[in-house]
Amino acid sequence: MSDRGVQDLVIRALADAPFRDSAEWRGRDLADPDRVERFARFLARHFYFERIVHFFKYSRALARVTGRYPEAILRRPGFDALLPTAVLGGRETARAVAGLVVEYVRDAGRAVRYHIDLLRYQEAMMLVEAGPRAWTSSGTGAAPETVEGTLLLELDYDLPVVLPKLLQPWTLVPEAPRRAARLLVARSRHGRVAVARADEAVASVVQLADGTKTLDDLARAAGLRPAELAATLQDLTEIGAVRFSTGS
Repeated sequence: MSDRGVQDLVIRALADAPFRDSAEWRGRDLADPDRVERFARFLARHFYFERIVHFFKYSRALARVTGRYPEAILRRPGFDALLPTAVLGGRETARAVAGLVVEYVRDAGRAVRYHIDLLRYQEAMMLVEAGPRAWTSSGTGAAPETVEGTLLLELDYDLPVVLPKLLQPWTLVPEAPRRAARLLVARSRHGRVAVARADEAVASVVQLADGTKTLDDLARAAGLRPAELAATLQDLTEIGAVRFSTGS
């Protein structure tokens, strides 16, 4: 095996706990297992510290009211229990870590009326960012499909109004208008997570685009004129919510 091959194996072992426990890895005897495990756990805490601080930044801003900093879960038993199955960057591990944050912070924020919506929003951001990053599009002549991991959120409070205020200086907790808001959370092929308001047209296309419907089929199913569908698909493709499959 080349030096590059060995390097790739070591990197995979550090990031992927199930692989680290596999006969394929252990049989190669490339490094001291205890040292690898300690360093892998250090990396995991660093990796998820960065993501929790970024994606749960609004909960961090509210910590002066709730008394709960989201990243505190990294020092709690629940996080340690995840490490034997953790895959850094994997969607299931992200879901589990985000779930620990939500569970830890949720009850402490009861005084903030929109707190549950806020936690769902931040959890969605962390989930959408996770998972495989490499996908290709064959162009607009093929069948559109919603990219795996894209999420539609139906909220009771209009969070986009209050989010910037939470990161500014405040004395009283900023309020969010109690009105329904539908948000689309998607990730581009370059890994950038975007959030946009979703009208009925956007929601319909995201829910119906499955890689098998032609543009005409999709327009009929969504109740859109061809020009409306084209504009919607362009916007959705730009933020990474939809791609064009190769078809059969």
